[in-house]
Amino acid sequence: MTIDNTTVDKLAKLSSLTIDEDKKEKIAKELGDIVAFVENLNEIDVSHVDATFTTISGGQPLREDVAFKVEGEATAIMQNAPKSENNYFVVPAIIE
Repeated sequence: MTIDNTTVDKLAKLSSLTIDEDKKEKIAKELGDIVAFVENLNEIDVSHVDATFTTISGGQPLREDVAFKVEGEATAIMQNAPKSENNYFVVPAIIE
């Protein structure tokens, strides 16, 4: 996969970052190096490894999932939101 300035621009927009024009080439190269490194993982033979496993003997300890409500907690959380509407967070759209 090739990382070019168009890809860097798209990633910057999706992550709500501003990247200086003079740094785009460096970032594109660094991202390309990261992608190339990750692509090396495709060459590892994992056919002898089970799809899932755990390092904890006896399995994962679980707790009972119990729902509870704290009065006023939702209101307090929504008061800290930069923007809300009908008890929902309002965030900028990132999908075109």
